[in-house]
Amino acid sequence: MVNVAIFDYGAGNIFSLKTSLEKNGATVNVINSLNNTNEYSGLLLPGVGNFDPAIHSLTLSKKSFRDLVKNQIPILGICLGMEMFFEKSEEGKASGLGVLDGEVILLPNKFKIPHMGWNDLQIKKSSKLLEGIQSGSWVYFVHSYRAKPQNSEIIKADSDYGISVPAVIESGSLFGTQFHPEKSGKVGSIMIKNFLRECKK
Repeated sequence: MVNVAIFDYGAGNIFSLKTSLEKNGATVNVINSLNNTNEYSGLLLPGVGNFDPAIHSLTLSKKSFRDLVKNQIPILGICLGMEMFFEKSEEGKASGLGVLDGEVILLPNKFKIPHMGWNDLQIKKSSKLLEGIQSGSWVYFVHSYRAKPQNSEIIKADSDYGISVPAVIESGSLFGTQFHPEKSGKVGSIMIKNFLRECKK
């Protein structure tokens, strides 16, 4: 058994993520503080909520979060959770967690916003999170913003929505998906399994 934590920003709606982790063999705690994270071997930042309130809920835990990154504890950010890894977002005024260089920008308004529904992944580079997944696999998106990393090497897969949307990022022990693996059927389940395997190491 691997023991992981989901950070709850207070937006709720994390039941499907918790269920998906448990189905793949994890013990899951939902937490709202990072004070006792040394008992967990992985952390998940879920994909629900808005940027500023989510960042504010993490403000008291920012140092603990940076310590987790420094100690290379696997962290999976989903949608908003991934967007918070960066320095700032056009969705809000607060600074991001700043563990990755870059920003988060609004999708161009010539496209339907939010980008909602199934879209395929184009895998660009090898990735621990994507092991066992074919390029062209379909995953479920619900988002209005996209990441713009300074270092494009961390983009492991993207998706075409009239523009290229970074779909999977990976940098050291940081993993991020713009889509929702917990809502992406078998393909998402493989990613959850892959993440939990990293937590066991």
